[in-house]
Amino acid sequence: MARSISTPKLVATHAALCAACAVVLYPVLWVIKMALSPSQSFSMSASPLPTEVSASNFIHLMTMNGGLFWRQLFNSIAVSLATTAIGVILACTAAYAFSRFRFPGRKLGMAGFLITQMFPGVVMAIPLYILLDELELLNSLTGLVLVYSTSSLPFCVWMLKGYFDTIPKDLEEAALMDGASQWVIFTQIVLPLAKPAIVVTALFSFMTAWNEFILAATFLNDESLMTLPVVLQRFVGDYSTQWGYFAAGAILVSLPVMALFFKLQKYLIGGLTAGAVKG
Repeated sequence: MARSISTPKLVATHAALCAACAVVLYPVLWVIKMALSPSQSFSMSASPLPTEVSASNFIHLMTMNGGLFWRQLFNSIAVSLATTAIGVILACTAAYAFSRFRFPGRKLGMAGFLITQMFPGVVMAIPLYILLDELELLNSLTGLVLVYSTSSLPFCVWMLKGYFDTIPKDLEEAALMDGASQWVIFTQIVLPLAKPAIVVTALFSFMTAWNEFILAATFLNDESLMTLPVVLQRFVGDYSTQWGYFAAGAILVSLPVMALFFKLQKYLIGGLTAGAVKG
């Protein structure tokens, strides 16, 4: 028989949850307030509600420099999608090989992937700059996609390898006995079963490329090739900051990621937890 919860305890629990939600949402409401306020100054009022509502910051952002914002939005989308596609394809094949096959250097390779995650990406900025310069890929979206794909690959391989380990090998052996090739087993049996982990991996790759700023600001000089995080930084000057434009841009940059999270949330828990341990 289910134990009933007393009314005072239920009220206290809901009050605590509401207070926690208020604390979490307060900074978000502040950003929305600055985005909807026509002034570019930083308001000192503690209230998260704007005194005057205006869409001027959003309009200015989307129309400045002849609508260059839309080109920069396209750059971010193209780079993020290309990084996701390349990262997921390479990670799936590499992770499956590490999970199912035994070959010389297997453990060393996985350890190498893990070691690369111990260093921040900015440490590799100078070597990557030199490599892209030698390949004549500086100030190009192709070079940026190449850098982002290789940067996110170690985590993606580890993530998918852990998930592939949880898939029973008996399924593959039965398909092999029925005459299926290794490619058919991989594409038609293993990949559909690993869909939650692949979705999480794809989301991670997309977010890595979408939010990254330092490498994009280092490798891109042409304003028409810049991604949105680099564009937002330009509203922060040495002596003044255009808070309204910055807040409006931050909201627009956050919307695609929020939409992806809501769309893919049913895969997130299963994909994150199942690949964490082998069982």
